[in-house]
Amino acid sequence: MAKKHACGWTPRRTDATAAKTQRASRTWLGLLAGIAFSSVTLGTAHAQYAGQISSIVVDANTGAVLSQADPDLRRYPASLTKLMTLYMAFRALKAGAITPDQTVPVSIHASTMEPSKLGLVPGTHLSVEEAVLALVTKSANDAACALGELIGGGDEQQFAAMMTQQARSMGMTNTTFRNASGLPDPEQMTTARDLATLGRRLIADFPEYYHYFSTESFRFHRRIIPNHNPMLKAYAGADGMKTGYTQEAGHNLVTSAIRENVRLVGVVMGASNNAVRSVAMADQLDHGFDAEGVAPVARPLLLAHAGSRAAGRGGRHALVMAAARHRPLEVAEAPTPRAVRHGHAAVSAAHGHHVRLVGAKVHAISTAGTHRVTARHSASNRT
Repeated sequence: MAKKHACGWTPRRTDATAAKTQRASRTWLGLLAGIAFSSVTLGTAHAQYAGQISSIVVDANTGAVLSQADPDLRRYPASLTKLMTLYMAFRALKAGAITPDQTVPVSIHASTMEPSKLGLVPGTHLSVEEAVLALVTKSANDAACALGELIGGGDEQQFAAMMTQQARSMGMTNTTFRNASGLPDPEQMTTARDLATLGRRLIADFPEYYHYFSTESFRFHRRIIPNHNPMLKAYAGADGMKTGYTQEAGHNLVTSAIRENVRLVGVVMGASNNAVRSVAMADQLDHGFDAEGVAPVARPLLLAHAGSRAAGRGGRHALVMAAARHRPLEVAEAPTPRAVRHGHAAVSAAHGHHVRLVGAKVHAISTAGTHRVTARHSASNRT
């Protein structure tokens, strides 16, 4: 028998299961005791190096740096923050402190997060798995906050301190977190090198959960929520991870790709627009695979204009239009009302896919025709 909650069906726990979960939760909280307010402020960056890209590509297995450009400049992570939120969630899942079907309460604080968001209503619930899927697809700030509050004992600031402590323990010495979503905070800082470390650890520490990053879409409240990471379809071998944008941070991206059993993790931060970011990532991953002796693969249409033509105005325009014919660029990070006010074309939520959830995996069950979409991003203070 199942008990229906506001955001779907959640299996009823037996007393034995509940007791086991409580013991795991106590163990989890014990491991995190003393962490809550131990984060160290490493200073505030007042300039974000406008137009200057920081990047790095590493071998996911060995950590060898294959290319880099200013990887230690401290920058705003924007929604790349959610990679650590997900790391903490996966860690709690693995420890048994939370379960995929466990309900996540939506507080007033979580519901007030700025877009991108699911539009969660205070007093309702969603499941842990739905929250994870909302982070990797729509980059939903309200879901990130709610998940952080669940793991952080009801306090997002405490959760952010836990995130920072986790970062320190992983060697991310130039990273400080102040919230679960990546919405602007002058003290929330990281570097491309630190994010590469986080990407590698997500892959190595939680192989059982990594498949979430390649989710194309998932169903939530009779809506189909698509994944807005363009690299999943734009770059051969890419299977995650996360995009991010705020006006102060610029356009950020972490991507992992695998070819011939060689897996790379790439980071690009501070790009001037989505097209430049995607081309920069593709170029660096190509160089990385070449350095590892992996044969080159022809690029699809989205990245066909990489190189010198993309550096010019006409090349950038052609690249954006090619991308628009295949997939909107980070529409999730621009609030819908603003897009409508500016007359931008509406986006089919499903991108032609209808999905059903089977356990923790997402399976496409039908496909419609290709949608033609134009997507421009002009929002500020969105992540």
